Amino acid sequence: MLADEEILGKAYDSKLMKRLLTYAKPHMGKLIIALLLLVVITLGDLAGPYLLKIIVDDHLDASNNPFIPVPIEEVPEYQGEGIEGRAFVHGRGQSEDNYYLIQQKGTAFLVLIKVSGTYKIEDGLLQYKGTSYPVIKVPKSELKAMRVGDYQAVVNLSLFYLFLMMGLAILGYLQSYLLNYTGQSIIFSIRQQVFEHLQYLDIAFFDQNYVGRLVTRATNDVENLNEMYTDILVNTLRDILTLVGIVVIMLKMDLKLSLIAFSVVPLIALSAILFRRIIRQAYREVRRHLSELNGFLSESISGMRIIQIFNQEKKKNAEFQKINGNYRQATLKEITVYAIFRPVMELIYYVALSLIIYFGGKYVLGATIQFGLLFAFVNYVQRFFGPINSLTEKFNIMQSAMASSERIFQLLDTKPSITNPELPIIPQKREGLIEFKNVTFAYKDDNYVLKNISFVAKPGETVAFVGHTGAGKTSIINLVNRFYDIQKGQILIDGIDVKDWDLEALRKRIGIVLQDVFLFSGDIKSNIKLNNQEITLAKVQAACRAVSADSFILRLPRAYDEKVTERGSTLSAGQRQLLAFARALAFDPDILILDEATANIDTETEQLIQAALKEVTQNRTTLVIAHRLSTIQHANKIIVLHKGEIVEMGNHQELLDKGGLYYRLYQLQYQANEKLASSN
Repeated sequence: MLADEEILGKAYDSKLMKRLLTYAKPHMGKLIIALLLLVVITLGDLAGPYLLKIIVDDHLDASNNPFIPVPIEEVPEYQGEGIEGRAFVHGRGQSEDNYYLIQQKGTAFLVLIKVSGTYKIEDGLLQYKGTSYPVIKVPKSELKAMRVGDYQAVVNLSLFYLFLMMGLAILGYLQSYLLNYTGQSIIFSIRQQVFEHLQYLDIAFFDQNYVGRLVTRATNDVENLNEMYTDILVNTLRDILTLVGIVVIMLKMDLKLSLIAFSVVPLIALSAILFRRIIRQAYREVRRHLSELNGFLSESISGMRIIQIFNQEKKKNAEFQKINGNYRQATLKEITVYAIFRPVMELIYYVALSLIIYFGGKYVLGATIQFGLLFAFVNYVQRFFGPINSLTEKFNIMQSAMASSERIFQLLDTKPSITNPELPIIPQKREGLIEFKNVTFAYKDDNYVLKNISFVAKPGETVAFVGHTGAGKTSIINLVNRFYDIQKGQILIDGIDVKDWDLEALRKRIGIVLQDVFLFSGDIKSNIKLNNQEITLAKVQAACRAVSADSFILRLPRAYDEKVTERGSTLSAGQRQLLAFARALAFDPDILILDEATANIDTETEQLIQAALKEVTQNRTTLVIAHRLSTIQHANKIIVLHKGEIVEMGNHQELLDKGGLYYRLYQLQYQANEKLASSN
C-alpha cells in the first residue's frame, strides 16, 4: 500500500535528484541552451547599474575629467604661481553658470572650473588665498562644444542600455519559453509513464489504494515536479549566479563599501535558518490537513446519493466545516511565518542600505569616491537581497518536489504481482476449455476464500455459480482472467496453465459483463469498440442487434454517435447493461463471463437478453454468476458454492432433486416472488 499523502521528504535528496535528472537527459540540449541564455541574461542584467555608474561618473559629472577647449598657444601666458584647477573643480555649492579657463601650475594644458561661492572673480582675476590669477570666461556656446563628447557618450551609452534591456527582454522570453517547453515535455513523459505503469498493475494493487491518492500521484505530484524543473533548477542557478556576480562587482568597485554592505550577511543567514525550521513544520501541517480535506471531499462527492437519501447534509456540512477550518488555520500559520520573514528581510535590507548611504555619502562629500559609484552600490545592494529572498522561499518548493518525487517513484517502483512469464504462450487453437484443479486461493495471508475447487467447463457449455454472498463466486471469475494468482492448484485454459499464457492474449479471449457497468466519456460506438480499430461500425451494430441494444440506440438523436457522459449517467441502468453485453460480444471472445449481468435489467429487457443469450453463448464457454436462479435454469452445469467450497454440482433439475442447498435457495426465491406477486 502506498504511503499517505502527508509524507514529507527531505529538502534535498541526492538520490532522488539524480533519478529526476534522468528524465531531463533527452532534453539536455534545450536545457543547456536555456542555461546559456540565462547566463547571458544575468550578466546583462548585472551590467545595468555599472553602465549607469559610467554615465554619471565619466560623463555627467565633469569634476574628474578636466576639459581642454582650446590649444594652449591661443591663451595668454600666466605669470606667478599657478593654482591646482582640480581643487576648484571639486568645489560644491555652485552659484554661477559661468565657466573659466586657467593654466595649471607647471603644466602645458588648461582646465575647466566652475566658480563656487568660495571663489571670487573681479576684473578678470580669480581671487584665491590672497592671490589673483588671470582667467578667461568661456561662452556657453563654447562650453557646449567642449562637452559634445560627453553628450555623445551619454546618448550612445543610453541607447546601448536601451537596446541591452530590449535584447535581454527578448532573450528572457526565449529562455522562459524554451525552459517551460522543456519542463512540460519532461512532465509529459513522467505523467505518461505513471499512467502507463498504473494500467499494468494488478487488481490487488487497486484494492489496497484509494483512487484519489493515485489521481494525486499523476496530477498534483507530477505538477510539483514541473515547478522543480522550471523554477528550482534553473532559477536557483540564476539566483546563485546573480549573487556571485554582485559580490564580485561590488568588491571590484570598492572594498570598504562592499564590506559595509556584507556586514548584514550574518543576520540574513540567521533569519534564513530560523525561517526554514519554522516553515517546515507549518508546511507539514498544511499538507496533512489538505490531505484530509481532499479525502473528505472525494468520499462525500462519491457518496452524495447516500448523503441525500439519509438526509445527512447538515452533519456532513458540520464535519466539512471542521476539516476546512483546520486547513484554514494551518494555512494562516504558514502565511504568518512568511508575513514575519519578509518584513525581517526588508528591515535587514534597509539597514544595509542606510549603512551604504551614510558611509558612501561621507566618502562622496570627502571626494574619496564619486557619486555614480555610490548610486551603483545602492542599486546592487537592492539586487543582492532579491536572490536571497528567492533562495530561502524556494526551500518549500524543493521540499514539496522531493516529497512528490518520493511518492511518484514509490508508485513506479511498485512491481505488479501478475506478470508475463519469460516465455509466454499464445495458443493457436481457440476452444474455450476451462479446468480448475484443486484450486485454493486467498486475497490476503491464509484467509482462504476458495478451498480445493475443481471443475471443468467444456467448450460451448454454460456453467453457472450460485451461493450466498461471500461464497467465492466472483473470486472464480477473477482467477479465470488471472487478475490474481492462486496459492495452490492449477487453472488451465485450453489445456495451458494461465500462468504460462501471454496476459494480453488470455484477456483478449475473455469477455466480461459486470453488474456495475462502467462507461467512459465519449459516444456509444467508442464505448463498445474501446478504441479497437479491428472492430468496425458494422460489427458494433451487429453486436447491439444481438443483445437488442439497437432498439434504444436508434431512438437517440445521434444514434451510435450519441454522447455518453461520465459513467453513462444519462443512460438507464438497463441501457448501460445492454451496452456492456454489446461490448463483450463485439470483441468476439471464446469465453463469456456474466457477473450478475442481468441484475439491473427490468423483466422485459431481461426477456430480450435471455432470448439473445441463446445465440450469443453458442459456440462459447459461458460462466454465469447469478443470484436470480430463474436466469440460470438452462445452464449445462450449476455449481453451488458455500464458504469457498463446492457443495453441489449438476443441472437445475438434478440439484432440485437432491433437495440440498440449491433447493433451499430456490424455495426461498420462489416464496419471495410469490409474496411479491400477491402484494401487487
